Amino acid sequence: MKSVLIIAIVFVIVLISIIITHFITKRVDEKWIFEFQDSVLKKQRDEVENVYNTMRGWRHDYHNHMQTLKAYLSMNQLTEMSEYLDHLEEDLDSIDIAIKTGNTSVNAILSSKVSIAQRNNINVNCKASVPPQLKISDVHLCTIIGNLLDNAIESCQKLEVDKRFIRIYIGLFKEQLYISVTNSTNQTHRKKLTELITSKKGEHGFGLRRIDKIVDQYDGYLNRKNEPGVFATEIMLPL
Repeated sequence: MKSVLIIAIVFVIVLISIIITHFITKRVDEKWIFEFQDSVLKKQRDEVENVYNTMRGWRHDYHNHMQTLKAYLSMNQLTEMSEYLDHLEEDLDSIDIAIKTGNTSVNAILSSKVSIAQRNNINVNCKASVPPQLKISDVHLCTIIGNLLDNAIESCQKLEVDKRFIRIYIGLFKEQLYISVTNSTNQTHRKKLTELITSKKGEHGFGLRRIDKIVDQYDGYLNRKNEPGVFATEIMLPL
C-alpha cells in the first residue's frame, strides 16, 4: 500500500512538472514572438519614417533648387544647369514612393521596401494591384510582403551590383490574389524547400515560417522555386 502511494505521489509530481514546463515554454515562446513582432513593427516604422523625412528634406530645399536653376539660366550656363537637374533627378528616384496598388497599407510596405532595395543598388521591377475587398487582413498581407522582400533584399546584397534584381507582381489571377516575388541569388545549386527554411536563422527563419502559417490560415497556396541563380515565391490567397 505504501509503495502504491509513493508511486502515485511521484506520478503527480511528474505530471505537475510537465504542466509547469509546458506553461513556461509557452510563455517564453509567446514572449519571443511578441518581441519579434515589436521589432518588425519598429523596423517598418523606421523605414517609412526615413522615406518621409527624406521627402520633407527635399521639399524644404525646393526653393533653393529653384533659385540655383534660375541663376544658371540667367548666366546662360546651360551645361551646369543640366548637370544640376540630373542630380535632382537622382535624388527624386531615390525617394520615389509613387507605388499605388489600391491598398494604402500595401502602398506603404512596397514603397518602403522598394526604396531600401534601390538604395542597395538593386534593380526592382514592381507591378501591383490589390482589390479593395480582401479576405486576408492588411496586417497579415503586409507581413507576407514584408518578409518576402526582406529575404529578397538580403539575398541580392550578397551579389555583385550588376547581378542584383527583384521582380514583384501582385494582382488577381483566377479570382484569387496572386503574389509573386523573384530575386537573384548566389545559390549555384538547387536546395530542398525544407533546407531553405531551416538554413535561415533568426528573424528571417521565423519570417519564412510566419509566411507559411498565414497562407495556411487562409487556405491559400504557396510554392517556392529554387533554381541556380534565381529564387521565386508564388502565393495565391482566396478573396
